[in-house]
This record gives sequence, C-alpha cells and structure tokens, in this order.
Amino acid sequence: MRAMSLRRSRSVTSLLPISSPSTARLGRNRPRADWSARGSSRNLGREGACSTVIRVVLGDDSFLAREGIARVLESVEDVELVEACVDLDDLRAAVERDKPDVVVTDIRMPPTNTDEGIRFARELRSTHPEVGVVVLSQHADPSYAMALFADGSERRGYLLKERVKDQEELARALREVVAGRSLVDPRIVDRLVSARLDKDPGLDRLTPRERQILAMIAEGRSNNAIADTLMVTKRAVERHINGIFLKLDLGEASDVNRRVKAALLYLTGEEG
Repeated sequence: MRAMSLRRSRSVTSLLPISSPSTARLGRNRPRADWSARGSSRNLGREGACSTVIRVVLGDDSFLAREGIARVLESVEDVELVEACVDLDDLRAAVERDKPDVVVTDIRMPPTNTDEGIRFARELRSTHPEVGVVVLSQHADPSYAMALFADGSERRGYLLKERVKDQEELARALREVVAGRSLVDPRIVDRLVSARLDKDPGLDRLTPRERQILAMIAEGRSNNAIADTLMVTKRAVERHINGIFLKLDLGEASDVNRRVKAALLYLTGEEG
C-alpha cells in the first residue's frame, strides 16, 4: 500500500478522493512525535503551533469524505496521517496500535451510525486522556457540541465538515487540541448566540462587544487571540471577560477550557 506524501499544498478548495483503502496505514517514514512531550510540554512557538509532527488517526465511513479529509491532512506540513478507518472498531484498534496525538472522526459511523464519534471521544477520556479528538459534523447541531464537552472540553474540538476544506482551519483545530485546549466551530456558536437571544432577553445585559467576546470564548479562543482579533489590549479583554462572567453569574473561569464549557452551558441554557 503506497505511502502518501506530505507536501504542502498552497490551496485546498475541494474534497477529492485519492485512494480506496478500507483501513489505510500511512506515512510510516515520518518522524514520530515525542510521546513524553505531549500537551503543554511541547515546544509551542506562536500560539497553537507545534514544532513536532502531529500524528493523526482518521475515522469516517464515507469514502469520498475520508479520502478528501486525508488529502487536506496531507497538505499540512506538521501533520502525519498514520491511518484511515471506516468504523468504530477499526478506529479503536488504530488508536491502540498507533498511539496518535489526535483522532479526527465523523460523528456517525458504523456499527449504528448514530453518535459513535462522540461516544468514542468520551471513552478516550478514560482510556487515553492524552489523545486529542476533533469531531466533524455535517450539521450545525449544538447538542452534539455539548455532548462532546460533557466530560470536559480540554483536548476536544468540534468542526463542521464543510470547514475541513479550509486547510488552516483544520490545522488550527489540531494544534489547539494537541496543546490541551478546545475549539468550537464559529457557526455553532453563532447559532447558540442567536437562539439564546430569542429565549433569554437577559443576554441584553451584555454589551455588543461583550457578546462578541462571549462567542469567541465559546469558540475556545485565548485572551491573547481575542485581543489580536479585536485589536485591543489583553488587559481590555480581561476586563470584558470579568464583566461577562459577573453579569451571567458564571463564577470563576480563568482556565480556557472551563471558560469554553461555561460559555457553552450558558448559551445552551443548561446548568453547569
């Protein structure tokens, strides 16, 4: 079975099939990441960027989606796709065998085609807590995001499949979860904010800027990232966040992952 090249592609605009393995072993000639240097002990240069190769196992039962996602993963310079799987059993075995840094998985896979990806992510909390998971979904359903983060948001990401066509978006998700952080697709957050505004006029207690920052918190952005996006100081962001959590009675949430979960719980109208 041929090894897939990992050369960087300048533009990935579509998901195209590249080969047809049911379970493909890939990229064996690439250097392995240091297993003793996971998470925060990795050498992180710019925020979210890893200096070592991120080893990925992919799970998706759709041939076109699986091979298209593999093509995008191949184009990311610091990513090694080591195996592509078609069902939950294959995915579970691949994690045991290959010990990846991150699992990228569809929500629905055989044998039941319901929520295998979410359930496997929760299973890994106990069996392989060091492994990050990026779950991909066809639908902007906030309930899936909440289920994914029910046992904690660290090392977890939730993206819409259509976003995978954006090489940088997928790469950012991988780097975030490897670094121990979390990430939620902005479109999911937009839906949560809109739905919450309809149900809870109390959200009007927040200023437009505070609502904007709340959405960024739910996406998993750090204070530095928020400050860079809004072109304000980190201290200004911290003041806004303190005001947001005070107004929403969300308590202390200085840790990025707890902030994400608190924001999502609020936006879905659930109690933490």
